[in-house]
Amino acid sequence: MSLTVCTWNINSVRIRLPIVREVVERLKPDVLCLQETKCQDDKFPLNAIRDMGFEHIALNGQKGWHGVATFSRHPFVDIGRGEFCGKGDARHVSVTLGPEAGLGKPVTVHNFYVPAGGDVPDPELNPKFAHKLSFLDEVTAWPTLRADAADPDRHAVVVGDLNIAPLETDVWSHRQLLTVVSHTPVEVEKLGAFQASGPWVDVMRDMVPPAEKLFTWWSYRSPDPTVNDRGRRLDHVWASRSLAPRARAMTVLKEARSWQKPSDHVPVALTFG
Repeated sequence: MSLTVCTWNINSVRIRLPIVREVVERLKPDVLCLQETKCQDDKFPLNAIRDMGFEHIALNGQKGWHGVATFSRHPFVDIGRGEFCGKGDARHVSVTLGPEAGLGKPVTVHNFYVPAGGDVPDPELNPKFAHKLSFLDEVTAWPTLRADAADPDRHAVVVGDLNIAPLETDVWSHRQLLTVVSHTPVEVEKLGAFQASGPWVDVMRDMVPPAEKLFTWWSYRSPDPTVNDRGRRLDHVWASRSLAPRARAMTVLKEARSWQKPSDHVPVALTFG
């Protein structure tokens, strides 16, 4: 038995439903986690998602901004939604699947969309960057997440657009991006603290050695991201220590960045078995 979990910042689910279908056909995920859905819950295209084979749907959306959604072929035992920084932003949803999902014990999947942080990496000058740092602090200290990581009776996964590329090989140029939001030392330090709070295992980097470049995002400003490959790894899959050794395969669907009307992120799928 196995379980394939896919994460993708879709950048508006209603606009990009055709490529969601394409990804589902290609990667065949059991659980699909989307971020930046930009859709209120009562406007969500539920019938289209069910037609893709996902009968179980957990939403946390808002009008025009942010939003996360998790779809599953397996029933939910529980659904949770975290609230951080008192802003009412829809940036987290979690689901718990039962042992019948294929991993022998329940597995909780946390789906996050961390604030991007704006353009200026100074919390005194840029409220968006201050929000990003505060969000990371609150998530790091969140008792629910720590308890899920440490629970011996379940597995746990953190996925999503965490909007930080922590390693030098997670960006096209470490030197040139050190002062660019998403790769600044303060962000990397806070993401490291978040990861250590589980502790969570970066299973993407278990599959691809840290010495190798690994990207999941290419700016819309680049006319053809396949030419210069100036990417960043902003999307992550972390697993609890009990589950990480069971990671069997990973796909980063880079070709999706060149599809018609693409997201600037590409899907990442991890199979555990």
